[in-house]
Amino acid sequence: MGSNCFLAETAVVIGDVRMGDDCSIWYGSVLRGDVNSIRLGNKVNIQDGAVIHTLYQRSKTIIGDNVSVGHNAVIHGATIESNCLIGMGAIVLDNAVVESGAIVAAGALVTSGMRVEGGYIYAGVPAKKIKAVDEKQRDEIIKRIADDYVMYASWYK
Repeated sequence: MGSNCFLAETAVVIGDVRMGDDCSIWYGSVLRGDVNSIRLGNKVNIQDGAVIHTLYQRSKTIIGDNVSVGHNAVIHGATIESNCLIGMGAIVLDNAVVESGAIVAAGALVTSGMRVEGGYIYAGVPAKKIKAVDEKQRDEIIKRIADDYVMYASWYK
């Protein structure tokens, strides 16, 4: 675990899980690195009830810097590049890649092997590109939420 990280009492982190600095793993979240590895960059927040897992010998989960994973989201053996938001209840499946600067909307389903293009919002089941992420969304949503969760975590230390 990196420096200045927060791990809620009811969060479960097992197996081969490594995280960078300023990460927060919130209540009821599960990071199961029991069958393959999970890597988190710096300033990643895994919000309440989210599940991060992998596939044995077939997929690892890699999450870059400044990523927010919303409440009850599932990331299973996927790569989430830096500066992304995964919305509440979204599902990102094995070998999918969410490129830097993308937003996966709440409730969206990113199917196995799908590539979410950086700088766009994807929504729906299955997820489809709906519009570009504008500068305000990048600063007000992606950056602000990552920064806010570093602040929230400081309240619990």
